[in-house]
Amino acid sequence: MDGRYRENIKIGQEVSIVEKQNQRSGILTKGIVDKILTKSSFHPHGIKVMTDQGIVGRVKNT
Repeated sequence: MDGRYRENIKIGQEVSIVEKQNQRSGILTKGIVDKILTKSSFHPHGIKVMTDQGIVGRVKNT
């Protein structure tokens, strides 16, 4: 599903995110959504979340 739409992301869901320092390389990190940080319903680069391990990044795949 598309990680650019907030409606596709739920707390407790496993997602692949790209951290700020990995945006150029595109390295993805898997994690479980703990908090949804983006307030808007859409973001062109992906909704920003915090995982249960405290990693912050933008959702690329759900």
